[in-house]
Amino acid sequence: MRGRSRFVSLLLAIVSAGALPAGAQQKPHLDLDRFAAYAANALKEWNVPGMAIAVVKDDRVVLARGFGVRKLGEPTPVDDHTLFAIGSCTKAFTAAALGMLVDEGKLRWDDPVTKYIPWFQMYDPYVTREMTVRDLLSHHSGLQTFGGDLIWYHSTYDRNEVIRRVRFLKPTSSFRSRFGYQNIMFLAAGMIVQSITGKSWDDFVKERLFRPLGMRDTGTSIQALKQNDDFAAPHNERDGKLRVIEYCNADNIAPAGAINSSVSDLAQWIRLQLDRGLYQGKQLFSGAASREMWSAQTVMPVGEQAERQGTHFQAYGLGWLLSDYNGRKLVSHGGGLDGMISQVGLMPEENLGIVVLTNSETPLASLMMRRLFDMQLGLPERDYSGEALKAVAARATARKAADASLEAQRAAGTNPSLSLERYAGRYEDQMYGDASVTTENGKLVLKFLASPDFVADLEHWHYDTFLLRWRDQLSYPFPKGFVTFDLDARGHVAGFKIDQPNNDFNFDELDFKRSSDVNQ
Repeated sequence: MRGRSRFVSLLLAIVSAGALPAGAQQKPHLDLDRFAAYAANALKEWNVPGMAIAVVKDDRVVLARGFGVRKLGEPTPVDDHTLFAIGSCTKAFTAAALGMLVDEGKLRWDDPVTKYIPWFQMYDPYVTREMTVRDLLSHHSGLQTFGGDLIWYHSTYDRNEVIRRVRFLKPTSSFRSRFGYQNIMFLAAGMIVQSITGKSWDDFVKERLFRPLGMRDTGTSIQALKQNDDFAAPHNERDGKLRVIEYCNADNIAPAGAINSSVSDLAQWIRLQLDRGLYQGKQLFSGAASREMWSAQTVMPVGEQAERQGTHFQAYGLGWLLSDYNGRKLVSHGGGLDGMISQVGLMPEENLGIVVLTNSETPLASLMMRRLFDMQLGLPERDYSGEALKAVAARATARKAADASLEAQRAAGTNPSLSLERYAGRYEDQMYGDASVTTENGKLVLKFLASPDFVADLEHWHYDTFLLRWRDQLSYPFPKGFVTFDLDARGHVAGFKIDQPNNDFNFDELDFKRSSDVNQ
């Protein structure tokens, strides 16, 4: 699920800079009033409507409360039962579900995926044969980060069809050689649960995790969310203005990121994790399964700057990101869907866990988590929020400069090679499916047919390149992007490629070819 990744490198730099020598530590203390004041101010600084936070220490919930409001322009406050989309924090639940099946002897981590999903197929037959359950959960499939996400995002494809189409997704590295964050592989992992138990992934996690933990607020579908009146609305910015957007329907990728939950419920999930699968005297999954999930499976690179500032390792386990923080092991995961960013962090040596949920797209969740870790560890106060605001401002300036450079490179006085009607027609990408280009009111309009929200007006830029103007129903705030049409030797339109910069989707995976000769 989206990290949301536009903030990942920024956060890694800030987090790694937080490491301090042991001699700098003070007596641990969580001053709730002081933190509440800091949180309220950070909400204003980041223009985030609402946030909820829980802190678990020594198997006790020491903080579970809301800050701000559920929806922009409305006074209803966020509380500890307010539902947020937790995005990829869902992945740890999927790993735990499989760990339970391993405990029961119904599955082995290193079983081939095709043992449980015989029709599962990757682009490379060798990878299809060798892919194991462990591989699905470890982000080293050979696919690039967020590879194939345009198959499921806002699409009408069901879970089976999403997995079926991954066979057309070309790898960008060799199998098990490099970290590449994957949502579709986690969907396949969830489908294994169904194959073994005969129950959907949704029903299994409800019965085996939510109910034993008393997670009454929590659900796995946007449909269940709509039945609860205490939920936060998602928000993001467009053209510098904060707006309310529609909830993202992630039902077709659910095991990778569709859980909606509250901090009250997630505090119980943290207690289970910190006690190695034991909750109120009942062992839901074994200590061995916990150790497997918290063990490094895929090494992640540590940059030079991060290394200088104190980060010694980064790796991915099974559903969890592993790193070090001030000499302690940190087990964490972020989550992001349209208008929602979340963060869960566990510090096992301190028997400490934190969850932060927000209803806008900023790094605030991770910044608050770090602030709370520092307070619990007795470290000197550090204004992570202020540091990150400066970094974001610098990136915004760089973005404006890049846009100005694009404008300067535009070839003035050019026209399309053909009349607009001759670009119109149906196009197909083997992996994604069909798209259409039509003429409306004298302009071209691009539509992704399996994703009704993906509609863009095309404005001529230069030659056979058109500027993308995505319509408002698409909540993702894409920056400036382009479509370039290819002509064949006869002067007919052969296809088009999309150049759409962003941090979460790979339009370069798409290669649309003309599938009809209409208007040629």
